[in-house]
Amino acid sequence: MKNIQLTKTGFEKLKQELEELKTKTKEEVLKRLNQARSMGDLSENSAYSSAKEELNLVEGRIAELEEILKNAKIVEEVQDKTTVQLGSSVVVEINGKKEKFEIVGEFEADPLNKKLSHTSPLGKALVGKKIGEWVEVEVPAGRIRYKIVEIQ
Repeated sequence: MKNIQLTKTGFEKLKQELEELKTKTKEEVLKRLNQARSMGDLSENSAYSSAKEELNLVEGRIAELEEILKNAKIVEEVQDKTTVQLGSSVVVEINGKKEKFEIVGEFEADPLNKKLSHTSPLGKALVGKKIGEWVEVEVPAGRIRYKIVEIQ
């Protein structure tokens, strides 16, 4: 896995998720698995199959998070407020309407909450740009133009 860039907040969130999975979530799934196992015939026990599948998912996510955190490079707090970069909050204007986005690492992206990966089409277009510049992004509905209004 390549070097993964994360904001400090994103790194802490993933660390917290890992801790929760290792302690609380995994323990709960193991309890259900043991209860299902005690019901007898495992070949026709859907509760056992379900718990075993869930345990595999939890263990897979734990392994993934451990790998991400091991290879993570924490991006320092943004000092330069003149250029959009990983960790920046940027206010853009689209057709007269203002929107604020946070540029984050790919493993902490959450488009519904306006957290855009620096590797996403809009994130890539914004990174390196300055206040007053325009960027165009190709989307399924066509091209959208964004004007950078503010960088925080």
